Amino acid sequence: MEKINDKGLVCVTGGTGYVTSWLIMRLLQSGYSVNTTINNNLDQEGSSFLKKLPNASQKLKIFITNPEDPESFYPAIEGCNGVIIAHSVDFEDTYDDEEIKIQRSINVILGILKACLVSKTIKRVIYTSSDATLCFNEGCPDVVDESWWSDVNFIKKLKPSGFFYCISKTLIEKEAINFGEKCGLDLVCINHAWVFGPFVTPQCPILVLRQMPMIIEGNWTNIEYDAGAIPFVHVDDVARAHIFLLECPKAKGRYICSCVDVTPDELSQFLRGRYPQYQIPNFDCLKVMTKAFKFPHLSSKKLLDIGFKYKYNLGDMYDGAIASCKQVGLTLG
Repeated sequence: MEKINDKGLVCVTGGTGYVTSWLIMRLLQSGYSVNTTINNNLDQEGSSFLKKLPNASQKLKIFITNPEDPESFYPAIEGCNGVIIAHSVDFEDTYDDEEIKIQRSINVILGILKACLVSKTIKRVIYTSSDATLCFNEGCPDVVDESWWSDVNFIKKLKPSGFFYCISKTLIEKEAINFGEKCGLDLVCINHAWVFGPFVTPQCPILVLRQMPMIIEGNWTNIEYDAGAIPFVHVDDVARAHIFLLECPKAKGRYICSCVDVTPDELSQFLRGRYPQYQIPNFDCLKVMTKAFKFPHLSSKKLLDIGFKYKYNLGDMYDGAIASCKQVGLTLG
């Protein structure tokens, strides 16, 4: 595959999200031109912050798309060298109308992939997936790699927090990979851990907010962890991994993107030591909320072996998140 140069045109779907907005910022800073899409049911004022990103006035175009009409993505994809698909699934969604919602999401992804084929200019597609498609399997080992898949029936039995999200992301990723293999489309998947750190969105993203109650409110009552490891990755490392895989000729298949994992107890001790100014409780009150399932460790060996390097640690993630929360007016402590 020919490397996409600094003046390439890349389409990023769902540009107002936590990861996608940060990714767009990094692409623009790297010299890329970017087309991004927002759903037609989204208040267009909600995307205005993207226009304020560095270089956005010259190199960013925003397209309104209809998830029910895959052809609406064609103008945003036309002429691009690469496409990054970040399809949002509501983490808090319920199981109501499960099959309809999942099939609707699959249709959106397949429609975007078909548009990539029609364009004739797309050299690579990056699909943003999740560690949720890897780890919920009754037989998985203590450390999982990209060969593992979550078992939908096991997820239904276990019912972890955000279980509809876990099922949806698993089925959608499988459909995307099958389509790519069948049609000869160069598709690479990123299976990222819990993304955390600063943000450029006007409001605090749900991925950040769900990790902040112990600092914002001084308690753990709004947090539920499975037993075992909690894998984290800095939002900038995720963005950099997307760009790296977009450009790397050797990239193929799925890639876990996870920098560090800690147990809930270790996280509590870390936060209490790093931020003594906040009334962070110990882990004892959380233990009753853990489940029998032990979340495994994630191996990033495949990503590291082709040359990617992480830049940020857990302290960087929390420092960045706290700074951004203060900037949008959240009261901490």
